[in-house]
Amino acid sequence: MEPSDSSINIRKPNNPLFLCVLSNTKTSHIEKISGAGKTAELTDYTPVGDAEIVEKGDIITAPILPMTPPYDTPTPSLTTRAALKLADIPHMFINSGLNFTPEVPFVDMKTSSGEDIREPVAVSDAQDIFERAYKIGKKIQTKTDFLMIGESIAGGTTTAMAVLNALGYDGNVSSSSSLNPVELKTEVVKEGMDASGVTFGSLRDNPIHAIKTLGDPMMPTVAGVVTGFKESNNTSRVVLAGGTQMAAIFSVIKHLGYNTDNITIVTTQYVVNDKTANFEKLTTEMLGVPMDFVDPGYGNSSHPGLCRYEAGDVKEGVGAGGAIYLARLMGVPVDDVRKEVELMLEIFASKKTQEQV
Repeated sequence: MEPSDSSINIRKPNNPLFLCVLSNTKTSHIEKISGAGKTAELTDYTPVGDAEIVEKGDIITAPILPMTPPYDTPTPSLTTRAALKLADIPHMFINSGLNFTPEVPFVDMKTSSGEDIREPVAVSDAQDIFERAYKIGKKIQTKTDFLMIGESIAGGTTTAMAVLNALGYDGNVSSSSSLNPVELKTEVVKEGMDASGVTFGSLRDNPIHAIKTLGDPMMPTVAGVVTGFKESNNTSRVVLAGGTQMAAIFSVIKHLGYNTDNITIVTTQYVVNDKTANFEKLTTEMLGVPMDFVDPGYGNSSHPGLCRYEAGDVKEGVGAGGAIYLARLMGVPVDDVRKEVELMLEIFASKKTQEQV
């Protein structure tokens, strides 16, 4: 499906910019909480590998290509790279609490990774991160008329669920796995809320504290950049490229009292169609944020890993859905993006075969 004009006035941006925030949270170390990596420990490398793939088309620092087990479903960063490359869209990265440094240029928030949300405090410097990110948003005001922001953080749907609950939203979040561990996430969120003395909706008027106690470092960075960017620049468009994590961030911006005009969320059809989540109801009904989605067409692929997207693996990440959407606005057909991803996967397979010889 190609993007419709139901959510935003579709026109070719004059000067688009794609920004991706890279973070870690120790919440991803909880066994089976995240599918964004071969093992729970390797999830720390997922945003590193994603950034290197988007930037260079290969992993350098990361020890392994980010895959979702058990079928080795390819990382969505391949999709993001293909879309940005074909449409010649500039991009930048922000390091907001990585445990390992990727071999790519980035803006450094100089913060540490998030704690397990079952601890009393998850992001101790959430307010400081937000304020520093706000300044970054103000700096890029004049550089783009269309700001798209994606993220890469394993375990992020669980922290999103926790923050949504703290703000009073019953958000059933999606997952990078076809077997969404909803019960486990619910249990972890409850333990986190109990540990920090938070109840459902009790932080509706204090969203930064919700991030501090139950969120991750990616959240205040994205929220800060968006609010800073939109100051005196309300006519420029902002796209939060992602699924339930971006819904949580929009709720933070909304409850901070900032203007949310011309902000929309764009994701993939895999998130929208996820029966274990309530993404469409959460965004359009509960939060009142315009939402659109794209079909990457991976059901038409001959690559078995890409076909797993249709089965519910991965679904979204690294702003993949938004990147396809933006590439489409720039005149690049969705099929071209899919073919470019398939070509990259052939190259990776060939290199792996050579290494084994």
